[in-house]
Amino acid sequence: MGDTVERSRTDDGQFRGSIPPERALEVFEEREDRARPLTASDIAEALDCSRRTAHNKLGELVDRGELETRKVGARSRVWWRPLPREPESAGRPRAEGVSDAVSEAVSEANLPGAGPQLEARREALLAAFDYLQDNPGATKSDFLQDVYPDHRADFESAEGWWNAIQPALGDLPGVDPPKERGHIWHFLGG
Repeated sequence: MGDTVERSRTDDGQFRGSIPPERALEVFEEREDRARPLTASDIAEALDCSRRTAHNKLGELVDRGELETRKVGARSRVWWRPLPREPESAGRPRAEGVSDAVSEAVSEANLPGAGPQLEARREALLAAFDYLQDNPGATKSDFLQDVYPDHRADFESAEGWWNAIQPALGDLPGVDPPKERGHIWHFLGG
C-alpha cells in the first residue's frame, strides 16, 4: 500500500479544517432565491469542498430535520429548507368571540368544494352562525335575506347555498335547528 497522509483531528473527532453542517445550512439562507432547491454541486461550490463532502453535510442536515431532499432524476437529488408548519388552527375561519369548539366544527363541516371555494363556504357558515347568535329566532328566509347576499360563497343560487349551509349550521355547537323545514332556528348558546 502507498503512503497515506495522516490528517489531524479535533477533540470531538472531526478532521481539522472540516466544514460543520451548519455552514452548509448557511448557504441556503444566504442566497437571494431562498425557494430554489440546491444540489450537492451548488453546496460544494459555495463551500469550496468536494461534492462528496457537501453530500455528507446535506445528509446530516436531513437526518436532523433541518433540510428535506428528493431524487429528481436517475442520479440527481435536490435539497431545500422545509417551510415551518402552520399551527393546526391556522387557516380556519375564526370570528371574534367564536369558541374553539365552533371553530373546530366549522373547519370539519361537510361542505362542498375545495381550496378557496371551500374557505369561502366555511366563512359563509360562520356568518350564518354569527347571524343566528344575534338573531336567535331566525327563519330560512331571514338567512337568505340577511346572510346570503354578502356571503354567496360561489353558490349559483340562494337555494343551493341554503341546501349546503343549513345541515352544517345545524351541527354547530349551541344551534338548535327546527324539527320541521321552514320553522324557526334557535341559538341556545354555549
